[in-house]
Amino acid sequence: MAQSTQSSVQDVALIVGGGPGISSSCARLFAENGMRVAVAARNPEKAVLEKLEKMHGVHRYACDASEPVAVDRLFAKIVQDLGTPRLVVHNIDGRVPGIFRKSVIEADPGMALETLRNAAFSAFLVGQQAAKVMLGNKPDANGAKGTIIFTNASAALKGFPLSGAFAMACHAKSGLAQSMARELMPQGIHVANVPIDAAIGWTQEDGTRAHRLAGTTVDDNMVDPDHIAETYLHLHRQHRSTWAFEVVLRPWVEKW
Repeated sequence: MAQSTQSSVQDVALIVGGGPGISSSCARLFAENGMRVAVAARNPEKAVLEKLEKMHGVHRYACDASEPVAVDRLFAKIVQDLGTPRLVVHNIDGRVPGIFRKSVIEADPGMALETLRNAAFSAFLVGQQAAKVMLGNKPDANGAKGTIIFTNASAALKGFPLSGAFAMACHAKSGLAQSMARELMPQGIHVANVPIDAAIGWTQEDGTRAHRLAGTTVDDNMVDPDHIAETYLHLHRQHRSTWAFEVVLRPWVEKW
């Protein structure tokens, strides 16, 4: 009889990056599935995170994920408070506002470097600490010690004009994830890279799904973060005989 690959109620999940989209959807779903959930953000006092704590028992932590010492302390605190994570999601875009829609000759070098630090370097730091603690986990019924998921973007697949810094960061995350997967999967840690090739429309207070720049969703033309979260949970529960590495998510009407 095949062994169950369902997550244990003892699973600890850490989501690095806190906002109303993917992070919140993941936190809710993971908590509903019996996990002890932590969300780390530079500003853990955001109203959306306070709501997650109040309604779903999610633990909030302050962390600048681009700082090595802060990430070290975060993982030490999580292990102390909740236990060793078996699921870690890095969900940080990383772009600074001033780098948006800048040509290669207009882009400020300092902002480009900050974008790389926020996005790719933070992914390295989080991935490194996740691997360190997960390697000490006992294998579960599926033989897995843990799952590390990197949220990525369209720029991981193609460098768009006026987006050089972000393209560098996203390509770097893809390379990091691929290297980690080849190194860690034979040791029992599932690593997945998930480029989201679309605008993300999360549920607003009025019940509609919308994106701050792309507007309100029409006929499921934007990805739904609740369903992204379901994909992440499925990745965590996949049998090790068929672990997926790269899963690209896009709406049915997306032109690609």
